[in-house]
Amino acid sequence: MDRMDCFFNPKSVAVIGASRFPKEVGHVIFRNFMEGGFRGKSFPVNPKADRILDCRCYPSVLKIREKIELGVITVPARIVPLVLEECGKKGIPAVIIISAGFKEIGNEKLEKRIEKILKKHRIRCIGPNCLGVFDPYAQVDTFFLPRYKLERPGKGDIAFISQSGALGSVVMDWMAMKGYKISKFISYGNAVDLDEADLIEYLAGDKRTRVICAYFEGVKRGRRFFEIAKRVSGKKPVIVLKGGVTDEGTKATLSHTGSLAGSAEVHSAAFRQAGIIEARDLEQIFDFARALSTQPRPKGNRVQVITDGGGFGVLTADSLVKNNLTLAKMSKDNINTLKKGLPSYVVLKNPIDLTGDADAERYRIAIDAALDDPNVDMIALITLFQVPLLTSEIVEVVSAANRRREKPIVVIAAGGRYTEVLKKSIEDSGVPTFSYPERAVEALGALHGYRKKKSEL
Repeated sequence: MDRMDCFFNPKSVAVIGASRFPKEVGHVIFRNFMEGGFRGKSFPVNPKADRILDCRCYPSVLKIREKIELGVITVPARIVPLVLEECGKKGIPAVIIISAGFKEIGNEKLEKRIEKILKKHRIRCIGPNCLGVFDPYAQVDTFFLPRYKLERPGKGDIAFISQSGALGSVVMDWMAMKGYKISKFISYGNAVDLDEADLIEYLAGDKRTRVICAYFEGVKRGRRFFEIAKRVSGKKPVIVLKGGVTDEGTKATLSHTGSLAGSAEVHSAAFRQAGIIEARDLEQIFDFARALSTQPRPKGNRVQVITDGGGFGVLTADSLVKNNLTLAKMSKDNINTLKKGLPSYVVLKNPIDLTGDADAERYRIAIDAALDDPNVDMIALITLFQVPLLTSEIVEVVSAANRRREKPIVVIAAGGRYTEVLKKSIEDSGVPTFSYPERAVEALGALHGYRKKKSEL
């Protein structure tokens, strides 16, 4: 696994195909290492340039005297074999081949050639036809999309691997905008060497990763993937979005990464057996990941709904039933305690309706009762901020409840700009927030489902 570490925490990097021209791929990647906070050494390689970004440029990696731990290759496809041979002679243990023009366009012969060279020199490889790696901790950034166009997410504990570079780039930008944090992001393309199974296996041992998310179109080595995923999902949640689930999507994957998507039904059955959580869309991946990375595992499927708006409470209750979750029934002792602390017109059933004049203190009393009640496993908290007395104080109330780490809490808050500001504050405190009841309840379902799957593995 030492060679794998070279992708994410190298002490030295050579960008082979670095360019003097700002819009070219090799220039953007080299600039990432120079200006993005990378603490190791960076070497540009280009036989047609003397200096790039005021750094000495080398005609070949063989001319660099120092040891190189990672090579990032951006040269045209036809030159890649020559570059790989030089990387092998230099003793570079890991390379990322950004270059496209291989199996995905039918050039399988060239891809087979680079595969043989990699094996001959025992080089580990991500790619070709990929964006490579972004690690916010080590500031390894091989994404050739400029930072002013594509924001990078901050440091977190959700890892994401993507067979598709384009999808990966959009997800990165979207995560940064939403404030979602990551541990590692890997776009692996055609997977001539490392594939989804290898990457999941590596991330299982990564201390900074709590949840592993993946998008892929086809599994390269089905049996190995299944065995690794089953082993890993017993330690960490693995959430997968599978592309190519229709006949048309399957055909599209052949011209994208050159992979065969295979039967959606077969994949879904294998995922269930391996303990993998399958998401239906990109937003759901992160709904699940946020809940699984921040919330404790529930003991059961009983959910207490607390709201200040009856309609949202009803929708949440409907969603709970549809997702095989149960409305909790608080103990009589707790109900009596709530009667003493809350106005007489508050509805003390499930949902608990704190009504339209609810304030942060009213929420605190209800949340504490739900946390203390042995009949409650999870809490769905609806905070409609349009009511007059509910202020930003609710953020600390929810944060304090979450710090107890006793039961999962999700927040549902729908509205405009004011709501979005407070939602972000709650999310930043470690509580996943949602605009729609259905999304929040599905995340609770993922928490309960993972607990069950883990106990069965």
